Amino acid sequence: MKLLVSALEPSANLHLRELLTHMQDVELMGIFEESIPEGTPLYDISHMAIMGVIDAIKKLRWFYRVADEMVELADSADKVLLMDSSGFNLPLAKKLKRRYPQKEILYYILPQVWASRTKRVEKLERYCDRLLGILPFEVDYYPQKKAEYVGHPLLDEMKMTYQGRSGTIAFMPGSRRSEISRLLPVFREVRRKLTNKEALLIIPGTFSQEKITELYGDISEFAISRDTHSALAHSEFAFICSGTATLEAALIGTPFTLAYIAKKIDYFIGKKLLGITQVGLANIILTRYNGTTLHRELLQENVTAENLLAEYRDTDRTIFAQKAKELRDYLAHGSSENVAKMIES
Repeated sequence: MKLLVSALEPSANLHLRELLTHMQDVELMGIFEESIPEGTPLYDISHMAIMGVIDAIKKLRWFYRVADEMVELADSADKVLLMDSSGFNLPLAKKLKRRYPQKEILYYILPQVWASRTKRVEKLERYCDRLLGILPFEVDYYPQKKAEYVGHPLLDEMKMTYQGRSGTIAFMPGSRRSEISRLLPVFREVRRKLTNKEALLIIPGTFSQEKITELYGDISEFAISRDTHSALAHSEFAFICSGTATLEAALIGTPFTLAYIAKKIDYFIGKKLLGITQVGLANIILTRYNGTTLHRELLQENVTAENLLAEYRDTDRTIFAQKAKELRDYLAHGSSENVAKMIES
């Protein structure tokens, strides 16, 4: 089977790798990490990275050209798999369906229409054939019933659980330059005050040593881990930038606090124009499920060493463990095997 894939984000590529373990005789085309052996991408995901609204506007014309190239490439594909990244993938779905009305398009990792821009629902149902949701509540937003809950991919990928107190504090300042440059100085302050603890800086395993030096600078104060799940499982507490890692920590069961400093314009758009009140996905899921939250969220000027240290001291580990179990039970099971069967059927 030839499968056209559009997976722009590192997290989507992690899910794609897991999905491929359940598939045979598949050849990938499109946009994905070039290290994935099942195909040679048209573009590696590093070409697709953007940082905020301004960067997206600057690259808009180029993204249009890439979408047109994907449409041409789809001519030889048996099916299409779009993963996350609705800003690119939803217009691409429209182009693909108009050019190839009989070609099946699956959308896996649906956009967060429950948070903003609900008009995307109509377009998703119009241009895609199957909508594969990874949150139980999100499928209720699709009146044509094209959406179905397939499970959450992290429950396939999480091989470790919380090991308890080990005297180690994990720090995850993100993977983008802007995130790291804003959070790492604060994390350094916290590290210097936790003199009796091992400070573990978790760095994405895909980063080269050159990239690490460029993005992080002097990190000699920290021990380094490239294995996110193992590091979180063996840490007694974590400070985590907003992103997939917050849900990973929640599912492992590692107590943590979310810390995030956005560009002022992005924060304004999210809070004032889009009405976003929660950042952490675990909190969003639990609030939808039973009206509770799992962890604290420190944003913008509230991200200080003093506030982070207070979170470390004051977080109730027993309540956190209880809420983390509720979250895991709600998501119930993984998604990769289910999605693989849907693609191959």
